[in-house]
Amino acid sequence: MKDLLIAALLAAIVVLKALDLRADMTENLPASHLAQEWALLVLSLIGFIYLVIEMRRRTRALERLKQSLSFNQERVDSLGAELRAARAEHGKAVRREFQAWKLTESEQQVAMLMLKGLSLKEVAAIRDTREKTVRQQASNIYAKSGIDGRHALAAWFLEDFLFVPATGERDAA
Repeated sequence: MKDLLIAALLAAIVVLKALDLRADMTENLPASHLAQEWALLVLSLIGFIYLVIEMRRRTRALERLKQSLSFNQERVDSLGAELRAARAEHGKAVRREFQAWKLTESEQQVAMLMLKGLSLKEVAAIRDTREKTVRQQASNIYAKSGIDGRHALAAWFLEDFLFVPATGERDAA
């Protein structure tokens, strides 16, 4: 949103500067003044073009990230029935743990994206929010869960997924 506002302002500057330059050229102003006006027009236009290109690049990168995170039915269909069931059970266990920690819906979304390996900047982009907000939500997740950080959060669920204890074995660990 901020980039869009800056691009709109730069576009307005380019248009107004072009109109001003056109008027200045009819008034026989010194060449140094016209050169300065041309330089400002060209620099504003370069800034506008760069910003638009960068916004498009980031939009495409965000779309690729969203697509890579989207539910891929073909991939799930190719899993064996036992693995699909285990995946579903693990997902339920993760959600139950989030509820036990009393995470808000937003915190659950942030935690899930962090578990998928996204950086806080990527989480902010996916959720269309500020990185500072995501950092605060991550801090809330760690405080509510009693877990020290991102790696410990991932390990908490990975250990539960990989560790298949014999009766009573987990309690001894």
